[in-house]
Amino acid sequence: MASGAIANLEKLRGTARDGALLRYSLGAEYLKAGEVEAAVRELQEAVARDPGYSAAWKLLGRALEQAGRDRAALEAWGRGIEAARARGDRQAEKEMAVFAKRLQRRLAP
Repeated sequence: MASGAIANLEKLRGTARDGALLRYSLGAEYLKAGEVEAAVRELQEAVARDPGYSAAWKLLGRALEQAGRDRAALEAWGRGIEAARARGDRQAEKEMAVFAKRLQRRLAP
């Protein structure tokens, strides 16, 4: 069931305000609501609209990990690290590197 925030954000889809930030916000709200696949879809749309949006890559990786799609999460964080480096966002780069390293350790035999 969609929260009030999700319903309000969904009304903006397809309007002049529809963009990477809206899709990121929708993805974040869906993730909070436990609607992981909906979050993944919106976050994928966010990074498609702005491939340099490191925060969206970071949250996409988290959503993919929660969905059990670990390899895709690692790929998202890898692309997010590249985006963060390109924009000089050292904090996001470091955070995604830590997330990826933890997941790689968990996946290692």
